Amino acid sequence: MFAVYAEKFSSEDPLSGLVVGERPDPVAPDGWTTVTVKAASLNHHDLWSLRGVGLREESLPMILGCDAAGLDEDGNEVLVHAVVSDPDWSGDETFDPKRSLLSERHQGTFADKVIVPRRNVIAKPASMSFAEAACLPTAWLTAYRMLFTQGGLKAGDSVLVQGAGGGVATALITLARAGGLKVLATSRDEAKRTRALEIGAHEVFESNARLPMKVDAVMETVGRATWSHSIRALRPGGRIVISGTTSGPQLDDAELTRIFFLQLSVVGSTMGTSRELAALTQMLDATGTRPLIDREIPMADAGEGFAAMAKGDVFGKIVLTR
Repeated sequence: MFAVYAEKFSSEDPLSGLVVGERPDPVAPDGWTTVTVKAASLNHHDLWSLRGVGLREESLPMILGCDAAGLDEDGNEVLVHAVVSDPDWSGDETFDPKRSLLSERHQGTFADKVIVPRRNVIAKPASMSFAEAACLPTAWLTAYRMLFTQGGLKAGDSVLVQGAGGGVATALITLARAGGLKVLATSRDEAKRTRALEIGAHEVFESNARLPMKVDAVMETVGRATWSHSIRALRPGGRIVISGTTSGPQLDDAELTRIFFLQLSVVGSTMGTSRELAALTQMLDATGTRPLIDREIPMADAGEGFAAMAKGDVFGKIVLTR
């Protein structure tokens, strides 16, 4: 079958290990099912895999891709939950120490077909296209969990989203607005600040700019470059939810004094559960809210999408279609 896969690793030139070609058809073991892929979206995870992060050399060649929407074996329209937990695990899959994402231990979604555990298949609303649904399982699910599960936010609350532009940040802005929150966003790039307003932010600011108000929560995916600003943006008793550190995990100043004096909460968040993914799809179906797609590219031209992501030339999600 057709597939886009990692053949080797390179930290300096990750795209040198990307191959668009053929791989053997997958065979679903007991408890698993085959999904025919119609659309799959790119994530930074895919670039890190080409650098050898989270993927072992003995696992190569590995089909990349965590997210997919397509047809199940009965022809039903579905999307795929990317978190694969141990067969004996019950409850929140993100707490399973043996969990992995598709394309880490199991072949990924950038192919004609992908096999997944049956419990990882979620019904796709008829109102949503395959390309839109393919955006949800990683970036949008991460954003949903950050806001409404780990953040505990509700209509009327205020939130700051750091680093508008990436897949998670754009999902955070759109979902927060759909959930009735007051949404502030930051970016170093003026064009991205303008786009953030267009997709739902009430106010936008340059990175690390002084804000006119303190917020109930900050959604943090940047890390070192924005951490101090995030802590200082919170009201007393506020909460920072962090799911990534794209600017680096090391901090010059963790703002510990401010954290304990103002009784702030720092909460980690990773991916989400299949129940949260189902709730997210129902929310989008009910509200008419849709993922922001930067561009759709035929999967045969996957290299173009990887190159755009590597350059940071993206606002929203890049979707590969079959």
